[in-house]
Amino acid sequence: MVPMPFAPLHLDTPLLQTAPGYSASGKPLWLKLDALQPSGSFKLRGVGRLCQHEVENGAREIFCASGGNAGIAAAYAGRALGVPVTIVVPDTTAADVRQTIAATGANVLVHGSVFDEANAHAVELARSRKATYVHPFDHPLLWDGHATLIDEVVAKGAKFDCVVTSVGGGGLLAGIVEGLKRNGLSDVPVIAVETEGAASLHASLKANERITLPAITSIANSLGARQVAQHVFDLPQQHPIESVVVSDADAVAACLKFADAQRILVEPACGAALAVADVHAGLLQRFDNPLIEVCGGIGVSLEKLRAWKEKFL
Repeated sequence: MVPMPFAPLHLDTPLLQTAPGYSASGKPLWLKLDALQPSGSFKLRGVGRLCQHEVENGAREIFCASGGNAGIAAAYAGRALGVPVTIVVPDTTAADVRQTIAATGANVLVHGSVFDEANAHAVELARSRKATYVHPFDHPLLWDGHATLIDEVVAKGAKFDCVVTSVGGGGLLAGIVEGLKRNGLSDVPVIAVETEGAASLHASLKANERITLPAITSIANSLGARQVAQHVFDLPQQHPIESVVVSDADAVAACLKFADAQRILVEPACGAALAVADVHAGLLQRFDNPLIEVCGGIGVSLEKLRAWKEKFL
């Protein structure tokens, strides 16, 4: 008997539309609420998809490097699939985020001061233990999993004419482009948003070569990949993508505004995308129904929001 494939681990998340007056853009905004995924962010779509594939093909132990959100997605997936998971985080990952990952059932190791060092360590540990390594943003199956958010919006019959998304390593951006492509929407542009101090894609496109940032200086550390994946750097040659940057203060203001309006907490990494409708309102003027991917994130709390408000606003 051929074993049945696993059911997806992610949820078909709610889709809401704001009133036109919600933002300075004056446009009604579709909000895809991936902050409501069981792992707290969109990451479960792609990470869950990749972990399921690996377990179906014999994986008995999984290693992943993460600043937080991919880690808890892998931990959630491992628990659901019945395999042990080890997450390697850099020392910049907050203690409460490490605790949340551990509470989900994973072994958490701290290594290095940046994601790149944690990732190299995860790769080496997986190799030495003959275990499976799961990359947090650079794998076609990840992108295939993230693309399901576009599948869901299309299935609901929602009409949208651009997609606004935050960008870290670029896995979500790659998934959105894949989702648009497979739904016959290759003409729908994507606005790719980063925060100042974590804008590796923006710097790379400006330089016309893949740039490695010397450091991540933004509080939106979930966007803290010092270099985007090669596939992501190449995407603007295949799909209409506009890269924009917002400040940490802009992202925090958007988080607070969103919390008041929707009663949902999100990280500044997610606030970056939400900020576009106010900070770059003119950019949205040529669209009628923008779609914003509310990617979520576990690195947020009421206490952190209060501290960020005091620091930036």
